[in-house]
Amino acid sequence: MIQRHILLMDGPDHKGLIYKVTRILFEHNQNIIRNDEYVSPSGYFFMRTEFDGETDGVELLKVLQEELPVGIHLRINPKKKKDIVLFVTKEHHCLGELLIRYAFDELDATIQAVVSNYNTLQPLVGKFGIPFHFISHENKTREEHEESILRTLDIYRPEYLVLAKYMRIITPDFVGHYSNRIVNIHHSFLPAFIGANPYKQAYERGVKIIGATAHFVNNDLDEGPIIAQDVKSVDHRQTAADMSTLGKDTEKAVLSKALKLVFNDRVFIHNNRTIIL
Repeated sequence: MIQRHILLMDGPDHKGLIYKVTRILFEHNQNIIRNDEYVSPSGYFFMRTEFDGETDGVELLKVLQEELPVGIHLRINPKKKKDIVLFVTKEHHCLGELLIRYAFDELDATIQAVVSNYNTLQPLVGKFGIPFHFISHENKTREEHEESILRTLDIYRPEYLVLAKYMRIITPDFVGHYSNRIVNIHHSFLPAFIGANPYKQAYERGVKIIGATAHFVNNDLDEGPIIAQDVKSVDHRQTAADMSTLGKDTEKAVLSKALKLVFNDRVFIHNNRTIIL
């Protein structure tokens, strides 16, 4: 059966890497649809190759590993929708955007479930026929709460978690279960205005731009590898409420853009930075 695959490759640069990969794909009767590569100033090589044909991905990966230099990291992923679980608290704007995109097959993912520490958004999720898991944090330690969440995630075994305005700090232990597979949307052009009431902070500082940042989650609060960002110009005429409305629109757009990149296997993580091909 002909299926499209994506080869992801990174490691120290060597002469002939592109030649060797394309030759092997040709010899295995694969058709390259698109190829993108980048070499960093430090001499680190990244390549994303989209191809199709009848193939055993495991066997092809073995051949590539045998012929390429030591230190080259390789993955072959079938081009398919990713299985995801959304995390929310009370704000609906990012959740609503993703649910609508999912309903119209624009998300490149399958939303398996929505998890929340409040039941505020359950009626909205119910309209889309998606399981909603209300897992309260009340009277629980952070670790106890996360253990309950992990038991729920074991039901679905998602490929990615999306924090669509999930306003809880997660522990390193939880992050370790989904390393480089948790995407968060932050309400500012990082690292400015972290914490509560960001638009009030921005208004009081008289900012001229506001923005949003989508990033992978790591063990440092809001300091994970950045996937996508955008900013909007504002001036003294905008109130804090105006900035909040504009900011929410920006958050929705940035999160959707970041997820499209991640779900299409276009993002490499290297030294807490992302390379996007």
